[in-house]
Amino acid sequence: MLATRNPHKGVELALLLGDLGITIRTLADFPDAPDVVEDGETCRANAVKKAVEIARHTGLPTVSDDTGLMVDALGGRPGVHAARYAGEQATYEDNCRKLLQEMAGVPAEKRQARFVTVAAIATPAGRVEVVEGVLDGVIAESPVGAGGFGYDPVFVVPELGKTLAQLTPEEKNRISHRARAFAKAREIIRAMKIER
Repeated sequence: MLATRNPHKGVELALLLGDLGITIRTLADFPDAPDVVEDGETCRANAVKKAVEIARHTGLPTVSDDTGLMVDALGGRPGVHAARYAGEQATYEDNCRKLLQEMAGVPAEKRQARFVTVAAIATPAGRVEVVEGVLDGVIAESPVGAGGFGYDPVFVVPELGKTLAQLTPEEKNRISHRARAFAKAREIIRAMKIER
């Protein structure tokens, strides 16, 4: 079970876990599942809360993730509030626009940032495992690229000289913060599958 209603994230996670020989479901398959309020102070707290509540509701092993964007020049903002940075109903474009406005005038050498994804795997019996993936980068001066979602158009991967939005899904899934977290999550899921 992938504890997400975000169709972009569902597709990306299904690609990352697709060859495990398991049936992958999302919250779209459980319309009566609760909306878990992600009110934790950390990505870890949010990921664990959502995984535990959805595993309990569905009776299925559940994977949940939460991602934060930590920008050095902004004292770590937007951090855990990345998805709602420009407000509760903000679009991806709204969030990127706010970030770029706050970064206006920040010189290239001070635009460092990192994405941190925390993935939590919970079983209906209450077992919880947590892993993390990090991707270091730089905030662009303007959006570039049409792929991906969220902050991808403004997050430059220095060693590639491209934003995440300029990468193909396959390229992104080899290097992203989410890919790094889910590479670790895959091993836990594989072990759980063997144990069953």
